[in-house]
Amino acid sequence: MSIINLTPDSFSDGGVNDSRALPALITYHITSGATILDIGGYSTRPNAAIVSTNDELSRTIPAIRTISSHLASSSPETKTTTPTPSNVSISIDTFRASVAHAAITAGAHIINDVSAGQLDPDMLPTAASLGCTIILMHMRGDPSTMSSAQNTSYPRGLIPTVASELAARVAEAEAAGVRRWRIMLDPGLGFSKTLEQNLELVRRMPELRAVKELRGLPWLVGASRKGFIGKVTGVQSARERGWGTAGVVAASVWGGADVVRVHDVKEMKAVVDMADAVWRV
Repeated sequence: MSIINLTPDSFSDGGVNDSRALPALITYHITSGATILDIGGYSTRPNAAIVSTNDELSRTIPAIRTISSHLASSSPETKTTTPTPSNVSISIDTFRASVAHAAITAGAHIINDVSAGQLDPDMLPTAASLGCTIILMHMRGDPSTMSSAQNTSYPRGLIPTVASELAARVAEAEAAGVRRWRIMLDPGLGFSKTLEQNLELVRRMPELRAVKELRGLPWLVGASRKGFIGKVTGVQSARERGWGTAGVVAASVWGGADVVRVHDVKEMKAVVDMADAVWRV
């Protein structure tokens, strides 16, 4: 999954991906190996500015239409010289049901909700009515409160607590009508987790995946350029955290991740290919 942020304040690529750069960026990501293009119009970094629904829609929907048109025009059926793989999908990174609905209507295929339906009560019923895949990520609170001492406290243990809270989200999604085979999980690296907790999650991914209530569901891991990587490696600039990200991507494949969400698509595709060859023979 490649990251295409359309926000001016994202922590590592804010203001970079404007409408003029989008067509070339799409082509680069796909030819570099991305099979999911994740479109975001609302930064969820800690203490990010609040974005209105209209602003989020104005950033994401035209981009999704552009990408959808690009995928259609470069499909094998059009007999272009550089056809796009038919397995490329678009995901919308949002916690708002209205944005998700507009995005799927505009051509997106997947909802990527960092709140797992907790920040908008209409999200899970919307996903059910649309019949699309939804990614449920573990997070406590919202971007403004997720790093608080209360939300990073796991007295019953990190893995048991993340597992039980994700299981509750899965149960609520199914109760809303989302089919189980339309659910993907994300442990939420960098969200409501301290440095040590992020590392523990990566280290103990096999245990998390093996929890009975979560067994058999696919997993996405998004660690790309995040702050905990900078703390471990001492690299302050988010854009220069590629090597640290590569280490977490390899560990995530070892831990059973089915999808990794990354900025540096070409480089991380090579990491994934190598990790697959070592651990998924």
